[in-house]
Amino acid sequence: MLIEIATTDFETTQLAVKGGADRIELCTGLSEGGITASAGLLKLCRKKFDLPIYPIIRPRSGDFLYNKDEFEIMKHDIRYCRSLGFEGVVLGLLNINGSIDQDRVQRLIELAYPLEVTFHRAFDRCVDSFAALEQLIQLGCERILTSGQQPTAPEGASLIAALQKKADDRIIIMPGSGVHTDSIVELAKQTGCVEFHSSLRSLKDSAMQFIHPSFTNSKESYTNPGIVIEAIQLIKQKLNAL
Repeated sequence: MLIEIATTDFETTQLAVKGGADRIELCTGLSEGGITASAGLLKLCRKKFDLPIYPIIRPRSGDFLYNKDEFEIMKHDIRYCRSLGFEGVVLGLLNINGSIDQDRVQRLIELAYPLEVTFHRAFDRCVDSFAALEQLIQLGCERILTSGQQPTAPEGASLIAALQKKADDRIIIMPGSGVHTDSIVELAKQTGCVEFHSSLRSLKDSAMQFIHPSFTNSKESYTNPGIVIEAIQLIKQKLNAL
């Protein structure tokens, strides 16, 4: 059993490592679904942490239909991540009709090699999940991050279980979204999956002593992203007990 933690900055990555995360999905803008981290953040996290880190390759928030320029950005970011020696990257591209953009996904997989590739929750916006599953297997993706085409993995557990069975060890199915200490055991039992993805996001108060009176109630001004270390440890304990 393995737990991947999505982190959004150096501090949350450090907390996830301390909590015992098995792998990191590194991004920024997690509230927007995750966007590619800055060059500085990528470089420092690679330097400081030894566990597997998979940066997300996503040039913007919104849909997963990318134009030519956005695709060039993705290629550049993959080259940079490969040069830093990451273990893998996380990406996803769709066609206008909701199918997998097989041609460009294949080109990115080839460009990323020998880095492994996770296809992210663009999968949950696919028109046909089982056709997409077979296509991603053929393309050589290592795993699929999915909430079972529902807002959260517990809601999509039945489809995740069906995908896990259909995958038949040809690709890893990794539930994500709504994965936390209260849902992890039932989700593992329902789906039969062995890798899980969570952010376990929290907020911590800023260390600022001066609080501008005009922004007293502004959370974004005086709280910072955090991760509860104990929550990671509890999830790992529950998984190891299965």
